[in-house]
Amino acid sequence: MTTTSDRVSKAPAHQASQRVSQSVFDGSRLRVVLLVDVYDGAQQQFLEAYESLCSQVASVPGHVSDQLCQSIENPSQWLITSEWESAPPFLTWVNSEEHVRMVEPLHSCVRDTRSLRFHIVRETGGPAVQTGPGKRRLQASPRIGDGLIRHALTFTVKPGSEETVAKILAGYTSPEPRVDDTTRLCRTSLFMHGNRVVRAIEVRGDLLAALRHVARQPEVRAVEEAINPYLEQDRDLDDPESARLFFTRAALPAVHHVTAGQESPEAVRHALYYPAREGRGMQLAELLARQDEAAADDPRGPVLRSTIFQRDDVVMRLVDVRGALDSDPGPVLGLTDHGRAAELTALLDGEALGLGGRALKDSTPAHLLAVSRMDLVTDRRAPSA
Repeated sequence: MTTTSDRVSKAPAHQASQRVSQSVFDGSRLRVVLLVDVYDGAQQQFLEAYESLCSQVASVPGHVSDQLCQSIENPSQWLITSEWESAPPFLTWVNSEEHVRMVEPLHSCVRDTRSLRFHIVRETGGPAVQTGPGKRRLQASPRIGDGLIRHALTFTVKPGSEETVAKILAGYTSPEPRVDDTTRLCRTSLFMHGNRVVRAIEVRGDLLAALRHVARQPEVRAVEEAINPYLEQDRDLDDPESARLFFTRAALPAVHHVTAGQESPEAVRHALYYPAREGRGMQLAELLARQDEAAADDPRGPVLRSTIFQRDDVVMRLVDVRGALDSDPGPVLGLTDHGRAAELTALLDGEALGLGGRALKDSTPAHLLAVSRMDLVTDRRAPSA
């Protein structure tokens, strides 16, 4: 079994390109803010549950410190802040089964939570970037985004049910895109690779509000109920705890987004599935991120934008491409030379792609594209998105 410490990706030495609007790989320290709404009368229970897991959290690789605070105005409102050496060790831990088990005692006394993650850009008395042994690194410059938040969910269905599930997922009525005055659903892209389903969404505004809005829509609820019999992981949507555990495990966070700053009416969206060797998912996502930065800096290249999603050893890349994908897959895959191809294939799980280790090592870009390419189920844009 792989431990948390085995999976942690070390902070890279490079600074991300200005074309990158989102990344967890620049090595900056991370501040995590967790807003907690505790049930009335459960404050002492919550405090005791938190204290019982403090020592466990302190031993997680990459953890620096944390604080627990209670509102001076509303005793039911609590705030947990923590600092981490960088984002990768935190994400490795928070997306692990170890974390799911660790925080379980808190759920019986918590009504709602909201997690926010920030790279530290400046601090009092500190320079923008500190280097050398023992120095704490800050994000050198602010990122300029496009106003969109990207997130994905992934789960597997029972082998043999793929065609049925694809028809169900392709046939639903799109939900109302407007969530509230500040939040709007912009795009939903759904792909399959074998029995794995990935649903990627783009939201302008509040991601959590958008996810809750979608979950309440009758047409979406009907689809979720229809695919329930085919899921490999059982769930009961009428049981809040069962639903929470399923969607916690299904979350596939975006860890890197880069854009070439160009638009094309011929752009086509594709999804590529990169199952990593055990414990190498974050390293694989980081490698793909570096390749995407190089691709975005090439004004003649086919990649217009790319988003990398990663959780544990599941890595997926959503890429908008100009021109035919099959004609020259090397630049799209980031495989412009033999060295890069060898580095990538060394991190991939050939068995998960239906290949043996030797076949994967000797694969050409065209072969890797064929085995990693996901099948499009539906790609929907909201009006005016």
